Amino acid sequence: MMTYWIALAAAITTSLVGQVLLKSGANTAVEAAGGFIDQLFRPATMVGLVCYGGAALLYIVALRKIPMSVALPCTAASYVVIAVIGWAMFGESLGVQKIAAIGLISAGVALLATTA
Repeated sequence: MMTYWIALAAAITTSLVGQVLLKSGANTAVEAAGGFIDQLFRPATMVGLVCYGGAALLYIVALRKIPMSVALPCTAASYVVIAVIGWAMFGESLGVQKIAAIGLISAGVALLATTA
């Protein structure tokens, strides 16, 4: 059973990496470089999309033994981590309301993970 939880954690981590790469690809001068099509073919964007595909495959493995009603809400852990990464790497705001929401999400994920 532990293998499936590791697959779920790997799916979440791979998805996070993909999200950061997509944001990184979006942050480079889109307007000056040709717009959306150019952004789509940037290395960061392409690798980010591959990460999302890999995350989906890992998630499928996890679903073999982890109930979907537990696995999908556990992916909400990525919201917590991505908020912190957005703040640290991209200068996005992280106010009191976001911190409170992160706390609620974390509590919900922890509660669901203990019921599996």
